[in-house]
Amino acid sequence: MNIDKFLINSFIRTTERAAYGASIFRGKNDKISADQAAVDEMRKELNSINMKGKIVIGEGELDNAPMLYINEKVGTKTGEELDIAVDPLEGTNFTAKNLPNALSVLAVTRRGNLLHAPDIYMEKIAIGPNLPKNLVDLDFSVEKNIELLSGAKNVKPNKITACVLKRPRHNAIIKTLDEMGVKINFITDGDVSGVISVAYPKENVDIYIGIGGGPEGVLAAAALSCLECQMQTRLIFQNTSEKERVKKFGIKNLNQKYNIKDMVKDDVIFCATGVTDGDLVKGIKDLGDSFASETLVLHKSSKTNKIIKNQVKK
Repeated sequence: MNIDKFLINSFIRTTERAAYGASIFRGKNDKISADQAAVDEMRKELNSINMKGKIVIGEGELDNAPMLYINEKVGTKTGEELDIAVDPLEGTNFTAKNLPNALSVLAVTRRGNLLHAPDIYMEKIAIGPNLPKNLVDLDFSVEKNIELLSGAKNVKPNKITACVLKRPRHNAIIKTLDEMGVKINFITDGDVSGVISVAYPKENVDIYIGIGGGPEGVLAAAALSCLECQMQTRLIFQNTSEKERVKKFGIKNLNQKYNIKDMVKDDVIFCATGVTDGDLVKGIKDLGDSFASETLVLHKSSKTNKIIKNQVKK
């Protein structure tokens, strides 16, 4: 069943207020206060929405308020039963240093339709729309995936652009891409916007590849599910305790590869408001007694895909 599209404005307001809260701390080298401000504003707005909401991806796995924690109930306890994935401040370091691409993000589905991914590493590969189904695969080599993608696009590999999170763990991927002549767009933090960039031609990114956070992977999948893109993921475990945590989330096959439909099973609303100026949306602009915001809004069933610009009273 579809989510009531009239709820979209409520969720836009939620990420707007969270983004504004974080924006007060831009450039103040205080990522903890920025994150807390975003959490406080997001929780306040979520609790004003007529829904029986539950946080399924949040900032903690225990009842450790003040973070928005997994299984926390939000909303007025009337209306639809909804599962909510949140990242009140995607890019805490970006905000603290007033760098581009900090966002406030959430995704909403009906109950039981989001993969409950714990805060562990996730291997990811994503490509844009209008390409053959199941074109790329995590079990293929980087070289094979690039060759398949360039072939489908009818260009040489040196015309492909990959987005990669700049981390030592990606040195082998980077080496292969360099040897193939692939252009690399490096990001230093927050891979939700990096993954989503494959959906928009203006971003000039053909493929996202690498290992990032599990919760961020599900949030990105929510966006890509509205945009007819392809994404495949797999959880990465660093120790036995992480495997035990995952089992508590109801995940039985620890080696499973997840496609978008495995992570986001039905209708979804996705909202991302800029905290700082970025590739997808501009950041919060303080106007005295109000603020200006830009929010990327996606809704799968209504095919909504637009940037909402608002001026909001503080």
